[in-house]
Amino acid sequence: DHRDLHSFPTRRSSDLLTAALIAIALPAGAQDDPLAEYRWVARPIIIFADSPRDPRVVEQLGEFELGRRDLEDRDVVVIVDTEQDSALRDRFHPRDFQFLLIGKDGEVKYRKPDPVPVRELARVIDRTPMRLDELQAERALRGRDSLQIDPPTTN
Repeated sequence: DHRDLHSFPTRRSSDLLTAALIAIALPAGAQDDPLAEYRWVARPIIIFADSPRDPRVVEQLGEFELGRRDLEDRDVVVIVDTEQDSALRDRFHPRDFQFLLIGKDGEVKYRKPDPVPVRELARVIDRTPMRLDELQAERALRGRDSLQIDPPTTN
C-alpha cells in the first residue's frame, strides 16, 4: 500500500535530504489527531501539495535544507502530505500548495499558499509565547552556568 505522506524530522541527529522517508499516512478518520505525537515536543510544518515533485515542494525542502540548523533549534518537524485523502487534509482543508506551521500546543500559527523562507519562518516562531519562554529559559540556564565558580583549592 503506497502512501504519499512523508515526515522529514529536522532533529539535531537527522539529515533532511538523506534521511529515509518515513510514511505516516493514515486513511481519513483512522486517527483522531495525527499530530498528537508532536504536541509539546515539536513544531510540525505541514506542506500540502498534489505531488512530491511539485516545484514549490522542491523549493521549500531546499530552503529547509539550507536553514536546517535554524529549524533544529526551533524543534521543527517537516511533514509533506501529497495524499488526496488523509486525516491531515480532513483537518486543515488545504487547496493546492499550502504551508502550515503548527505550534507545540497543536494550533495553527501560520498558513501561507507559497513556500516560506526559513528566515521568515524563524521570525514567526520566535514571536510565539512558547518560543519566547524557551529562549528565556535558555538564557537563564546559560547565565547560571557562567556564574558557577570553582571552589578555591586549599593546600
